[in-house]
This record gives sequence, structure tokens and C-alpha cells, in this order.
Amino acid sequence: MPSYRVFRLKEHVRQNFRWTPHLSGLSQVKPKDYEEAFTLEGENPYAVWAAVRDSPRALQVGDVIEVDAFELRIVKYVGFEQAKWVLPEDKQAVEAQAAVAVA
Repeated sequence: MPSYRVFRLKEHVRQNFRWTPHLSGLSQVKPKDYEEAFTLEGENPYAVWAAVRDSPRALQVGDVIEVDAFELRIVKYVGFEQAKWVLPEDKQAVEAQAAVAVA
């Protein structure tokens, strides 16, 4: 059975997420906006959701679950949708690219 890591959206970011219009497709999420909460095994994301829905650990809109460290799903009002981590670019690499472009 797959193992799912649950990442909670930080509360100050959750309010913005709730009011953002729903867009279908791949969601880009920033690791700095999330905190790892717990790990749970289940057959699929909906089984994980059902296992915790009546508990204090219930999944909320904006939370992310990671499947076996390679696939992300974000909880939205319409269900689970694909997501990916967006990592900040290395500042030195960006400056080096800019210097090459100018030269």
C-alpha cells in the first residue's frame, strides 16, 4: 500500500488560497508555504482523506499529499489535483545567466 506524506498549508497562506479562483491543471506550490504534518498509508488519496476526515487531522483545502516521494496532489474544493513543488532559483545562477546575456 502506498505511503502518503501530508503537508499542511500554513494558516496565513490558506486564507489567500481559499479566495483564489479555481484553475484546473498542474498547481505549483512553494515548499516554504507548507509544514510536514504526518504520514499515512492508503490505497489512494481518497482513502487517506476518508481515514482522517472526522479527526483533528482532517485534510483541508490547500493541503498537499505526497505519494511515495514523487507525485504530489493538492486538496481543492473539487477533489485532488496534480501539483508540483516550485523551488526558488539559485540567485548566483540567475546572476551568471544575466551576465552572459549582457555580454
